[in-house]
Amino acid sequence: MNNQTIKNPTRFNIGVKPDRNLAMELVRVTEAAAISAARFMGTGDKEGGDGAAVDAMRAFLKTVEMQGTVVIGEGEKDEAPMLYNGEKVGTGYGPEVDVAVDPVEGTNLLALGRPNSIAVLGVAEKGSMWDPGSSFYMNKLVVEKKARHVIDISLSPTENLNRIAESLNRKVSDLTVFVLEKKRHEALVKEIRKAGARITMHTDGDVMGALMAAIPGTGVDVLMGIGGTPEGVIAACAVKALNGGMQGMRAPQLKEEIAQLKKEKINIAERLTLNTLVKSDNTFFAATGITEGSFLEGVRFDKEGGVTTHSIVIRSLTGSVRYIKGIHQLDRKKNLEGHKNITPTSVLR
Repeated sequence: MNNQTIKNPTRFNIGVKPDRNLAMELVRVTEAAAISAARFMGTGDKEGGDGAAVDAMRAFLKTVEMQGTVVIGEGEKDEAPMLYNGEKVGTGYGPEVDVAVDPVEGTNLLALGRPNSIAVLGVAEKGSMWDPGSSFYMNKLVVEKKARHVIDISLSPTENLNRIAESLNRKVSDLTVFVLEKKRHEALVKEIRKAGARITMHTDGDVMGALMAAIPGTGVDVLMGIGGTPEGVIAACAVKALNGGMQGMRAPQLKEEIAQLKKEKINIAERLTLNTLVKSDNTFFAATGITEGSFLEGVRFDKEGGVTTHSIVIRSLTGSVRYIKGIHQLDRKKNLEGHKNITPTSVLR
């Protein structure tokens, strides 16, 4: 049998790379996760919303034609139902890929009914995603394409803001910086204000912040500050696809994290470039809004049983960015109020 006789080479696991169809399959995964999680908006049930999104995401990932391995998930496999590091996803055919997931970025936002919780998924060629290991927190700096060559996370926030403003042909006072509202950022916030830039504060969700910083015209010009390391790798998939700029540096916050990194003799001061976080130039990113946001609309249920979703899909090789408004008809015969009987056909059709 030769390649000319094979209509679909992915079915025979011939060495193929992720193709353009993969991105459009991935958005169905984030749509399903978002719809399932949205039932828990404002209920105060953080675990319930996250669990519903996980079940839906896992079910839909089984339908994507790829040989995927979760490298950024919920840690090692245990009794919890989360998508775990090392879990195999996809049909078992097609390209071999690394998968980074966050079924609900902003579980607190969802539980409290606050804006900007999203379902996100990143995919890149096998072996290309950085393994955070024992690093749970990292300092991050994200900008759009025009400023990607001027940033240096080893420099002060003030110097970076001056460089970014100059590269964008703007004043520092015109820049808006996305910062997580955490006690650890008190000094950062003071310095940004002293430099003259504006700040938009958010309690959670720095994947969304990174996405907005990398896309011109969103109202966010820069993301600065310390967030989760796994979320940093997920964000890197989007920034890479957008041709933006991103740098990181380990910033341990927990005593056990500091002790473990010291034991492993990790260089905490190492500058993590975008190519460190994701080596491949063939990346895909999909995100769907769960609660209403300034960038992505939340899931909306209508009285006729229809559901509307708003998503973004990005592919690095082509630089394509698609905003997708999905209108879905839920099968009312299936139980979507919980998350025990989720199947691909019971969520979307």
